[in-house]
Amino acid sequence: MKKLIVAMMTGLVTLASTAQPFPNKPITLVVPFPPGGSTDLIARVLAPRLQERLGATAVAVDNRGGATGTIGTGQVAKAPADGHTLLVSSLGPFVIAPHLIKAPYDALKDLDPITIIVQAPNVLVVPAASPHRTMADVMAFVKANPNKMAFASSGNGSSDHLTAELFWQQTGTTGIHIPYKGGGPVMNDLLGNQVDSSFMNINTAMPQIQSGKLRPLVITSAKRSPLLPNVPTLDELGIRDAGVTSWQALAAPRGLPADVKARIHAATLATFNEPAIRTRLLDLGFEMVLNTPEQFAAFQAAEYARWQGLITSRKITAD
Repeated sequence: MKKLIVAMMTGLVTLASTAQPFPNKPITLVVPFPPGGSTDLIARVLAPRLQERLGATAVAVDNRGGATGTIGTGQVAKAPADGHTLLVSSLGPFVIAPHLIKAPYDALKDLDPITIIVQAPNVLVVPAASPHRTMADVMAFVKANPNKMAFASSGNGSSDHLTAELFWQQTGTTGIHIPYKGGGPVMNDLLGNQVDSSFMNINTAMPQIQSGKLRPLVITSAKRSPLLPNVPTLDELGIRDAGVTSWQALAAPRGLPADVKARIHAATLATFNEPAIRTRLLDLGFEMVLNTPEQFAAFQAAEYARWQGLITSRKITAD
């Protein structure tokens, strides 16, 4: 009888604990990269608004960089699926890194997609002193000079690297890929005329484009950017299926309760639909996405297959 009573009391305590309203403790937004990048910016915009809208005691941003974002993402995947640990990440850990290294999670099975918050295209830039003044100049050069033009990237498997690989694949051309350890060194060498070009994220490139130190030649979005209305898209130039957008998304460990997911989703959309926040991010080159969890899941699956195909066919490695 005593055992039965203890079991019943234990069950009641368990039910009481699971029935606690969300949130019942601080929320952590894990960013699987060092501070200072675009993903970190999105997380820090979201954190205080999420705290206010969800009534949380605190919402903290926790930067857990390493292994192209897979360390922090793996930690989120293994966390309790109660809404108190969330992932804010760019596309790499979701659809690219798992094809390049042994990730400690299954990107399609271990994460619960909530929404893609923003996206931003890449833009091919050259130093102001470059002889290439238009994309026609670049095409003429790379066709006449195989493996001569250098394309810098922030690392093997980065979106700027894969954009160059797509460009070469779709145009039947070749070039030299020069991987750096991050975007900062790429910018330094571009400004110093030490490297020919880079398919750089528009957010990173805009200040130097506006200062006249970099020249934009083509953009990887489906339509022209309002920030660069005179820069053509790849599609306009007849270069098909080479469009790339870098995106930042919100996800949770798999198994997030439907009501908790709905509340987090609604609070996130309300945050990024605030006029002041929208304007600020649009001025930086971001485009709002704010899709549903179902749309995010379908898009992730398509992107996962796309990058897997490119990485396999081009024999791209993380080294």
